[in-house]
Amino acid sequence: MSAAYRLQQGLRALGSWLRPVDDAAAARYLSPPLYALYRQMRRSERLHSLRVLRALLAEGHTQPDLLAAALLHDVGKSRHPFSLPEKMLVVLVKAFAPRRYARWGRSTPRGWLRPFAVSLQHPAWGAEMVEQAGGSSLTVTLIRHHADPPPFTLPEETARLLDLLQAADDRN
Repeated sequence: MSAAYRLQQGLRALGSWLRPVDDAAAARYLSPPLYALYRQMRRSERLHSLRVLRALLAEGHTQPDLLAAALLHDVGKSRHPFSLPEKMLVVLVKAFAPRRYARWGRSTPRGWLRPFAVSLQHPAWGAEMVEQAGGSSLTVTLIRHHADPPPFTLPEETARLLDLLQAADDRN
């Protein structure tokens, strides 16, 4: 994914306060404890998650764990929210200095390294949160691996669903 595309996502996030959030759509696909997690996300992240959900639905996908993962794949970011400028910095470092991004991303989420840690570690945090809230093992797996590059070392059907989630996430 290009830095230009990520910049476009950032600009979309800037205008998120202008757009209504159809949280009722999320409530249709999530149990009450998972919906409570969803509501912890920032407005811009909820809008993004709803776009991912709608993209999957428009393609005819109805697998419940996939749809739940679409809504919750970024919930780990709610542990340590970071600002749009921090997200943009992460995108640039990831694009132009991937080794530094990986090294800084393994750090404790404090100080100037916090946005890198959040970016790299939010899938694991989100999977843990969803598991604790009673999410299915498949939903947890999809969230845990949603930022992993292929090839996937997962069962075939799980890898197929992960590919669908990643493609919808990348487009939205």
